[in-house]
Amino acid sequence: MAIHKGLTGVLIGLISMIMLSCGEDDPAPPPEENDEKVITDVILIFETITGGTQTDFSAQDPDGEGPEGLMAQDTITLRPNVPYKMFILLSNSTEGENITDQVEAEGDDHMFFFEWTEGLFPDPGGNGNTDSRTDLVNYDDLDINGLPLGLETFWVTTDTPLSGTFRLVLKYQPTFKSATSTVTTERTDLDITFPIRIQ
Repeated sequence: MAIHKGLTGVLIGLISMIMLSCGEDDPAPPPEENDEKVITDVILIFETITGGTQTDFSAQDPDGEGPEGLMAQDTITLRPNVPYKMFILLSNSTEGENITDQVEAEGDDHMFFFEWTEGLFPDPGGNGNTDSRTDLVNYDDLDINGLPLGLETFWVTTDTPLSGTFRLVLKYQPTFKSATSTVTTERTDLDITFPIRIQ
């Protein structure tokens, strides 16, 4: 009986050591990070190059991560034959987050693509770069690798009245952003279409 009790004690001690050892060597994995950006508000600021007049146009998603998406609240209305600088402001109003700063800080992972009704802008001409990355868009900002970002762009409106649509798509392309990555590469953080008219 004494030998049996002694073996039992040794076994219990070994099991305890193994359990403690496993606990030290196999810590619980850290929770996965979810870096998907929740954007509830978009403001497009068009500023005339001459005179510095600003006009703002907004889109909102009031339910955040709910089933509703971003909806344009305004029709972009611009004057004919005018050069504009456009700035994009992004925020998550439910959490009080400035998403513009986050996108700028992670510029090497992000890129805006643009699409518009042909004829709205003689510069850049065409209909945007969602169908072909090589199509012209006048980016005024670059990431740390010298690739376009798109928070700041340059536009010249047509000299005749015209209506159509203006679409912007924000892509998240970590490790995939390159001189040839396209609107279909990796995740979409934002895809919104505004009505637009030149008058």
